Parts: sequence; structure tokens; C-alpha cells
Amino acid sequence: MTYHSDRLLGGYALIFIGVLVWSWIDAADRVVWWLEASPAIAAFLFCAVCWRIFPLTVMTYSLLFLHSLLLLVGAHYTYAEVPLFNDLRDAFDLSRNHFDGVGHFAQGFVPALVIREFLKRTSPLQGGFWFYGLIILSTLGISAAYELLEYWGAITLEQEADAFLAMQGDQWDTQKDMLLALIGAVTSMLCLSRWHDQQMMKKP
Repeated sequence: MTYHSDRLLGGYALIFIGVLVWSWIDAADRVVWWLEASPAIAAFLFCAVCWRIFPLTVMTYSLLFLHSLLLLVGAHYTYAEVPLFNDLRDAFDLSRNHFDGVGHFAQGFVPALVIREFLKRTSPLQGGFWFYGLIILSTLGISAAYELLEYWGAITLEQEADAFLAMQGDQWDTQKDMLLALIGAVTSMLCLSRWHDQQMMKKP
């Protein structure tokens, strides 16, 4: 198998477009939709560019695809109101809807693998402390940038701010979001590095 399968990526693209349209139709809040869906759209465009000039591994494309779907679901309902996680909250008497936590875990898990692939294939760093340190710090930088975007949203969106922030009354939400991204990045490196290396050894 090569780095990617044209048929597989074509299937991903069709599903993504279908979910994107569904996410837009009857979205809970149009302004919040654009803010939440923009990273998924950016990831789609990123993959479209990389498809020929810098083909990624099947694993990386697959995780980017799944992460994008997660973002589009959150954009449709807003992160604090995803129905399945409302049901889980009520069933287990939880303090909040935890879809936001899943999203921030993925925000660390998936970008860490993308960064790892780019470093492995374009830099002299191939492992060790600085290699993984750079991946983790870069992932935290992405998480921090998103939190700054949320801060900007809070001071400009007015009535839509709560829906975008999805803090649900937790004053430590920002710190917890970044911690979840960190845990996601570390988990990704621990669980997928060997498999990822095997895929990168196959020539495109």
C-alpha cells in the first residue's frame, strides 16, 4: 500500500462534504458554526493540497477526517449541546456535557501526528527528547491559539459567546482544555508512533 489510496480519499471527501452540508443546515447558531467549522474546512483544504505534492499516510488522513467530522458535529449543535453527550450527562448525573472535552483531546491527538509526520519527513530530527518535545510544544501552541480565538470570540460575539466558549460555568475550562490537548498529544505518540513509522517507510 502507498501513502494513500485515491479511492479512500475520494470517499473521505464525499462523506466530508455531505456532513458539512448537514452541519450547516439548521445549525444551532450560524456565527458559532463558522467559528467551529472553520478548522475542519481548513483541514480539508490542507489535505487537498497535500494529496499530490506531499502525500500523507493513510493513518494521518484518516485521523484528520475523523477529527473534521467531530468538529462539524460540534458546529451543528454547539459543543455544549450535542444530544448524545446531553443524554450521557443526564444518565450519569454529570456536571456538564463533555463533548467539548472529547474535542480538545482530539485537538491534541490528531495535530500531534500531523506534526510528527512533517518532522520525520522534512527535518533531521527523527526521535529523542527534542523531537517529541517539539511535537508536544507545537501541539500545545495550537491549543493555546484556539483558546485565544475563543477569547476573541468572548469579547466580540456578545450573546453567542457562551455557545462558542462552551465553558458551562467552569472557570477553569481553558486550563482543562489545554490539559486535555496535552494528554491527547502524549497518548497519540505513545500509542501510534510505531504504526506511524511503518506507514511512512512505504514509498508513495
